[in-house]
Amino acid sequence: MLLRVDPSADEPLYAQLATQVRRAVARGEVAAGERLPSAREVAAALEINLHTVLHAYQDLRDEGLVELRRGRGAVVTGHEAPDLTELHDAVAALAAVARRLHVAPPTVTTLVQEALR
Repeated sequence: MLLRVDPSADEPLYAQLATQVRRAVARGEVAAGERLPSAREVAAALEINLHTVLHAYQDLRDEGLVELRRGRGAVVTGHEAPDLTELHDAVAALAAVARRLHVAPPTVTTLVQEALR
């Protein structure tokens, strides 16, 4: 699988990587059970920080799209990535309200974490 990043884009590099993996899975370019390139390989090939790639892989794991296995790397689970459009919209609205009310980001984060419990 060929991954690319655009350092000049507004979207963070880790998000660009995660989006490309989601698309590859949705198009059937990557099958369930297939291993993704190692984080080290991706980081070296794209000349980006290893933690950037790990962040993308962890987001994909949190969505249930991949499993991270020690010694085996990231493996596609076969689950389809959920459509997070509604959630992204809600988060954008929350951020707008927080800015308008001058609520500090750590406070917003705490409120969201408490709501998710």
